[in-house]
Amino acid sequence: MKIRSGQVIELVVNLLLPWLAYRLALPYWGELGALYASAVPPIVWSLAEFARTRRVDALSVLVLLGIALSIMLMALGGSPRLLLMRESMASGAIGFVFLLSLAARRPLTFYLARATVARESEGGAERFEALWDSRPALRRSVRLMTLAWGLGLTGENLLRAWLAWHWPIERFLLVSPFIGYGIYGGLTVWTLIYRKRMKARDASAPASTVQP
Repeated sequence: MKIRSGQVIELVVNLLLPWLAYRLALPYWGELGALYASAVPPIVWSLAEFARTRRVDALSVLVLLGIALSIMLMALGGSPRLLLMRESMASGAIGFVFLLSLAARRPLTFYLARATVARESEGGAERFEALWDSRPALRRSVRLMTLAWGLGLTGENLLRAWLAWHWPIERFLLVSPFIGYGIYGGLTVWTLIYRKRMKARDASAPASTVQP
């Protein structure tokens, strides 16, 4: 898999520039102002990407929603360290929704998977609906993915929350993005591998039923 220049720029913006902005702003604006400054690079990047592509990716949504939540809590009298939690606050809320949706007849991952297959092929959504109704194995697999993403996102939120309250701010700004990218990347890779295995299993199922 080739790494595109846009991906490198995105990593720099989200991993390096927040820490650099904090370092440069700290002597002039103090800790609180420097934390606000560290939020500027990912905000500008997300807005620029939206203006360029007219699409909003999941990471940008997490970054912007997390920043908005932390700023709102600070305006209500919260600690400046709440701003350190940024997108992890949003990911934690989303992970909690994933876990809550397990109590529903169709968990959140069902709708995400249906949207994915609908983009991949014409009539994909209808076929996925039919498979969901007829195959208990698919329902178990989708619920397992929902559980994995729910636990992963809420766990990431709890870990970064602990680090935000116990680590020095500069260390947190430098290390925290790597934790987030590592967890998101791990969940994504696991999902792709698991989905590939599901497809292979479904492809071999008809052949196995005709064996004597």
